[in-house]
Amino acid sequence: MSTDEASEPKDFIRSIVADDVRAGKRGGLVATRFPPEPNGALHIGHAKAIALNFSIAAEFGGTCNLRFDDTNPGAEEKEHVEAIIEDLKWLGYDWADRLFFTSDYFEQLYAMAVRLIEKDLAFVDDQSAEEMRANQGSLTDPGTNSVWRDRSVAENLDLFARMRAGEFDEGSRVLRAKIDMASAVLTLRDPIMYRIQKAHHHRTGDAWSIYPMYDFAHGQSDAIEEITHSLCSIEFVGHRPLYDWFVEALEFEKKPRQIEFARLNLSHTVLSKRQLKKLVEGNHVRGWDDPRMPTLRGLRRRGYTPEAIREFCEGIGLAKRDNTIELARLEYSIRQDLNVRAPRVMGVLRPLKVVIENFPEGEVDELEAVNNPEDSSMGVRTVPFSRELYIERDDFMEDPPKKFFRLGPGREVRLRYAFFITCVDVIKGADGEVTELRCTYDPATRGGDAPDGRKVKGTLHWVSSEHALSAEVRLYEPLFTVEQPGALEEGKDFLDCLNSESLEVIENAMLEPSMASAKPGSTFQFERLGYFCVDPDSGSDRLVVNRTVTLRDAWAKLAKKEKR
Repeated sequence: MSTDEASEPKDFIRSIVADDVRAGKRGGLVATRFPPEPNGALHIGHAKAIALNFSIAAEFGGTCNLRFDDTNPGAEEKEHVEAIIEDLKWLGYDWADRLFFTSDYFEQLYAMAVRLIEKDLAFVDDQSAEEMRANQGSLTDPGTNSVWRDRSVAENLDLFARMRAGEFDEGSRVLRAKIDMASAVLTLRDPIMYRIQKAHHHRTGDAWSIYPMYDFAHGQSDAIEEITHSLCSIEFVGHRPLYDWFVEALEFEKKPRQIEFARLNLSHTVLSKRQLKKLVEGNHVRGWDDPRMPTLRGLRRRGYTPEAIREFCEGIGLAKRDNTIELARLEYSIRQDLNVRAPRVMGVLRPLKVVIENFPEGEVDELEAVNNPEDSSMGVRTVPFSRELYIERDDFMEDPPKKFFRLGPGREVRLRYAFFITCVDVIKGADGEVTELRCTYDPATRGGDAPDGRKVKGTLHWVSSEHALSAEVRLYEPLFTVEQPGALEEGKDFLDCLNSESLEVIENAMLEPSMASAKPGSTFQFERLGYFCVDPDSGSDRLVVNRTVTLRDAWAKLAKKEKR
């Protein structure tokens, strides 16, 4: 990054980094990292942190490490590691050969703990978890020293070695830092550094019976990797004094600088791993990749592109205080992206049969349709037109109101890319429901315009019934009915706010025949309906399509209203 570019930072974090670079701190180098826990799926909140760390490294000519914080073997799996790597690559980020694990440093961290014991800055505590909580104190009251706090260095070294050797039961002993039980900073009240956990680790197997706490491993891992700027979400502000204490006590020469930013909160969803896990395990969704989930896997399955997610993360900016971003802002990003990259097709979700009485039986007219008006390089496609068609049931009303400009008895409308048609008869079933429309067409309007200059106000999408492809279409709405389901008042459960209409499945939608070759992951705009993505559930005999987002741009309306 040039000096001129660095002098005009986009946010407060870039301002800090730019100042450090100009001042020559750490030799003007910039090194960041993204440290996920391999215990679940990444979500859109993680994407914000990912984009921040990798983009700052790139902008300042630095590096960004990917480091898995694998210090809790009971909740971590190799599969999560592989899934996170896949998600990051899909987002378009590259860490080259800088892939690390906290478990890479287990021996070093153990040696650091031994050094702190030797300096009489750590001790083995036999208190139970309940006793430690009772002695922790509060924001207004100091804590109480453990009765084991004054053990000799020799005894602590012996006990810690035996903890590692697996001599003691889980929960019977921990290693704690010896700092200050009266500190106003709660994280400095003799925090736990190691606990006994006899669990199989996905990388180290059964080699360890003790594992470092995140608060002990975090700062030292950054220091080992010579991270210059440790970027964390705002909830880690209170932990910074502890990270700094460990790094200072262990006499690291190159110390990481921690900077906090507000985590992403998205309306009408939850981004807590605990709550997301409840959704999955309670079968409220169909898994971590359910298109209603805010996970990267869910968004990907729904049809979101990495470019749209990156634009969203960059566009919302950085704040120092928590705020909630409207879901409409995320939808705006995907609409903008798919508008220029998604080919157009026609599909009818709720088909109503139309018979063109004056169109010759058995004939097919091949019409040209533009694949994407935003990108002429996508060319045109051929759409078959025949005597029998399907239109959207909502595009017909037997007794239309004044401002209904679509089809009705005696009314003339345009069929997209095709002809003007006029409804001349309405066929109903025994229950009185409209089952078929009889229409006539004007051959002179081929292509959608009348040579005599007459105008119509309604343009409808359609498909030829003879050539239509049947498909299952899944329509999605927000998963929750309230704006902030994760921040309800005490006594209320976020699951009570689930939207019972968040998924609607349409079994027999009719699509253009060009969709027959569509592969899972392919995205399209169904004209007049929205953007859709082919789901992995699709097979050779069954096409399944997810609605990514409607064409209605709620964000643009909100922005316009805000401007006014």
